Amino acid sequence: MSAPIPAGLRRVVVASMAGTVVEWYEFFLYGTAATLVFNKVFFAQGGNDLDAILAAFVTYAVGFIARPLGGVVFGHYGDKYGRKKLLQFSLLLVGVSTFLMGCLPTFGQIGYLAPTLLVVLRFLQGFAVGGEWGGAVLLVAEHSPNRTRGFWASWPQAGVPVGNILATVVLLVLYGGLSHADFLSWGWRVAFWLSAVVVLIGYYIRTKVSDAPIFLAAQQEAEQIKESSFSAIEVLKRYPRGVLTAMGLRFGENIMYYLVVTFSITYLKEQVHSDTSDILWWLLIAHTAHLVAIPTVGRLSDRYGRRPVYFIGAVAAVFWGFVAYPMMDTGKYLPIVAAVTLGLVIHAFMYAPQPAIMAEMFPTRMRYSGVSLGYQVTAIVAGSLAPIIAVWLLRQYDSWVPIAGYLAGAALITLVSVVFARETKGIDLVDIDAADAERALT
Repeated sequence: MSAPIPAGLRRVVVASMAGTVVEWYEFFLYGTAATLVFNKVFFAQGGNDLDAILAAFVTYAVGFIARPLGGVVFGHYGDKYGRKKLLQFSLLLVGVSTFLMGCLPTFGQIGYLAPTLLVVLRFLQGFAVGGEWGGAVLLVAEHSPNRTRGFWASWPQAGVPVGNILATVVLLVLYGGLSHADFLSWGWRVAFWLSAVVVLIGYYIRTKVSDAPIFLAAQQEAEQIKESSFSAIEVLKRYPRGVLTAMGLRFGENIMYYLVVTFSITYLKEQVHSDTSDILWWLLIAHTAHLVAIPTVGRLSDRYGRRPVYFIGAVAAVFWGFVAYPMMDTGKYLPIVAAVTLGLVIHAFMYAPQPAIMAEMFPTRMRYSGVSLGYQVTAIVAGSLAPIIAVWLLRQYDSWVPIAGYLAGAALITLVSVVFARETKGIDLVDIDAADAERALT
């Protein structure tokens, strides 16, 4: 691990991570609010609290449905015009949509127009986040040395727990400092309005970086040969195995994350009857462990390979639910913290190597489209549905066992994908481009 650090790489990492922190602060603020606030503010109240939470999670899923569309659009133009420009636009779009969420009237004020407007803003938020991830990780991956790409490219992933930590701290301060009535009336809105400050900081940092030399060279070559095909279609035609493998790798990881972070709030609140402040503190500890684990696992993927590290995470994910939910059912502080923290550490073994392994599957000229398709399309049937399915299973069976089985099945799909994936540790992105050029001639 003694490879020299290229000039400006740390600045690129900070710029990519800054935007990721902003966007995931906002995206996961919505997920937390869906359980704590939106089910009471934007939806008609019925006899069962889980029904309103289920309705809130359906709007949560809208953001995931929009993400693949954002990934395709941003991927196409990001491959054509550059990662930096699209990343700046995505940051502004998610910031505006999140700020406006904090301004929405409630169900009691405008009826069903309230959840309708929430869905529209959620769609725009998801569209922007769909374009964010691919650009952020590729900006780093394409600047990184071959031998340490797993470590450096994992840092934008670490922006996710940082965003979660910020959102959790803000909610803790507001929830702890206000009465319950004030929090539901206006306090939660402050958390959404604060996104404007974070967006401006992230946008400024992103103006200070440029696209990687390997992308600029590929862009020049594409201009010379006047390619006009749509990136998403071409990557599906030329690299279907890469896209399908990326989807399989993503499937179990994505479901696990939203069960651990989003559904756990519902489970602890409705089934274990834990206090909201306690839940937020438990999540804060788990997010901090996640932040430490991601770059650590990224470095392990450079040393031992992408597949062995991912394999460990997928196997552990099969069993997590059967261990974690009984620990949560104790209602005790330490077992609950251990269960949630363990879930995010296991998740890191799949999430940290993702940027490197996915970037190493595709040539530069269609890399943004390839990784965005593999990462974002999967979210429609994975992360978007995970809280909905889990809440439905809990309502139907009043038991954690079907939920644990659901996660185990998803993790097995990812495990199969790991087995069939190619090991790409240490590969040179220039060699991938050269092989792609040869294929284009045949």
